[in-house]
This record gives sequence, C-alpha cells and structure tokens, in this order.
Amino acid sequence: MRCLWLTLADPEPRHNGQYVYSGGLIDSVAATGSEIAVLGLRRPDSPPRHNGNGCDAHVEWRLPGEPLDPLQSRWGSLASILPHTAYRCRTAAMRHGLHELLEQGGWDGIVFDGISVGWALAPVQEFYAGRGERPRLVYVSHNHEESLRQQVADSQREFFRRQAVRLDAAKVSRLERDLVDQVDFVTAITPEDLELYQHRRGNKPMGVLTPGYRGRKLGERRLGAELPRRAAIVGSFDWIAKRMNLEEFVEVADPLFAAAGAELMAVGMAEEKFLERLRHRTRASAFTGTVPDVTHYMDQARIAIVPERNGGGFKLKVLEYVFNRLPVFALRGSFAGVPLVHGESVMLYDDHEALARGVLDTIDDLDRLNALQERAFAACRDRFDWASRGHQILSVITS
Repeated sequence: MRCLWLTLADPEPRHNGQYVYSGGLIDSVAATGSEIAVLGLRRPDSPPRHNGNGCDAHVEWRLPGEPLDPLQSRWGSLASILPHTAYRCRTAAMRHGLHELLEQGGWDGIVFDGISVGWALAPVQEFYAGRGERPRLVYVSHNHEESLRQQVADSQREFFRRQAVRLDAAKVSRLERDLVDQVDFVTAITPEDLELYQHRRGNKPMGVLTPGYRGRKLGERRLGAELPRRAAIVGSFDWIAKRMNLEEFVEVADPLFAAAGAELMAVGMAEEKFLERLRHRTRASAFTGTVPDVTHYMDQARIAIVPERNGGGFKLKVLEYVFNRLPVFALRGSFAGVPLVHGESVMLYDDHEALARGVLDTIDDLDRLNALQERAFAACRDRFDWASRGHQILSVITS
C-alpha cells in the first residue's frame, strides 16, 4: 500500500499529545510494510531525516524548508476563511509539495492527520476531479474540534479575546464539517468523540482510533513516605486552553497546598513569560519549563493531577501517569477513552477546589494511593498497543 500522509509538522521531538499521536500512527502504518510519504512543516528542533534508512525505511519525509512558527501570521488568519491552525500550515512550500506528491500518483490512500491540514482538502478534490478513481480519503481527528473550540471560546474571560476565539472556532467548525462530509472515512480518538460525529453524520463510515503507548512501563512501584508530599501536572502548555487550565487550577490550589505544607509542580513546555507570571503569584507551586525527561519528576511525586476544565478528550499524559504508576486525580470529564473507574483506579472531582482538596486529603494515605495506581495499571496494561493502530488504518484504506 502507498499512503500520502498530510500532517501539521514533523512529529519529532514528540513533546505533546498531538505529535505523540501523529508520530505513533506514522510509525505503526510504516511497520505494516506500507510505503508512506509524509508532508508536513519542519520544526526548528526536529532532527535530520534520512529517507529510506533505519526506522524510516518505509517513510519518505517531505518537510519544506521554512520551520513551523506557532505565532505565524495571526493577523493574516483573521482575514482568511481558514482557522489559524490551518492557515499557518498552508504555506507556499506546503502547497507546492502537495502538488508534486499528487502528480507523482499511485496513492492508495490520503490521510488528513488533524484539522491543521484541512486546507489541503480543496486542492486534493480539484486534482482528482474528472480523473475517475481517486485514493481513499481518511480524516484522522485529534478531537471533535467543533465542540472543543466552542468550549474554549466560551471560557475566555476578556471580551475582545473571546470574540476572536469565537470567530476562529466558527472557522474550525466549517472546516471540520467539510472534512467529515467529503472524506471516505473518519476516525475519532475516543468513543465520546465518535458519538458527536455520528450525531451529525450517522451515515458516514467512522471508527475509533485511540492512541497507543510506547513509553516507560514500570512493572512495579510502591509509593512510600520518603517521597516528597508533591503532586505533579505534566504536559505541554503551548496552547491557550492548556494555559488557561493550568492557571485557573493553580489560582485555586496554590494557597491550599501552601497551607497544607504540600508541593504542586507543573512540568513541561510553556512560554517563559507565562511561567514567570505564575511564579510571582504562587508560594507552593513550581514550574519547570521544558525538561529533557519527565520521568524523573514523576518518580518524585505521589500524585498526578489532570485539571483540564477546557479541552477533554483523550489525554496521552494519563497513560504516561498510569504506566509510570502515579495515581491519577482529575476533574470529572477532563479525559476520555481510558478504562479508569472513579474510586477504584482514578479519583474524579467536580471543580478545581474539590480536586485540590481531594489531593491534599489523600496525599498521605499511601495504601490508598498504591491501590489506585495498581488498579489503573492493570486496567490499561493490554489496551494500548500501537501496532494494532497501523493495521486499523491499513484496513480502512484497502477496504
């Protein structure tokens, strides 16, 4: 099988959920023996790519010269019919690369990996118009974008920012609906997202494609009193929704942690200006910024927190917590697609204050914490294999 894979950018290094998901899917499809051409922007920190060598033996990388700039042309996107995430991906080099690859021909399937490459739908349709048979088109969604972006927009506190985010959310909705309507198959990252897609287009062939996990798995771990009385939030805080979630939780939790003599640590990439603002406003919280390896920080914590009020869906960091044997305390509805049960393998709370107090009420109950992490590990142990995801996509394209 020959597959043209359209994505936002080179997934390496895989420092957030978007890149972990994209990279894992590309790897798993290549592992089936299929030939893949990946078109995406180069990132400033991406490694050199050597087509046809080593783990890239079945992957041809097409990464246009200009690196991905997360802040590129925000004003330009306001005047475009495309949302910002797709506008910044639709560079001249990306359009040229797409045209070259379409002319190359021989594709069995074309994968639109995320809403960012929705801009490519129109040129793909135009290229194959009147040509008879065309490749199977597959939209691999990372979220049900319409509902997610509306939720993020509605939660903006500042009026003018809220209007700008609402405008972008409307563009996302239009582009996502076009993708779902025009492709041959849609994958959803969780069963909950699948239901949302089916509610509008129940006649469209769809399926669930949850991520796999390829990180460290601890066969055994016992949380003990020698560990700091510390809870950790691990992630990448480069998106507005993630920064909002962190800031809102810290605002509520930091004084409670300070009063209880406990520590709250946020580990992961964010703009330094944002982190400095939080550091000046908190007493019991620490913010690391980018780190080379998060496992050290997880090894020095008793509890992992998922405080996302905005942007539910699948959270790859939940798998990272589970397989590194950190008990998970989270907002109810903050993640989906993982077989964890409240009170048995995860603790769920209705708001940030209840979540913070729940963590502090349990942080010294080591027997309880160990029971939670052991049950969570057992529930997830055999459920998240990347290899099966490649065969799922292969079957969709060849059916």
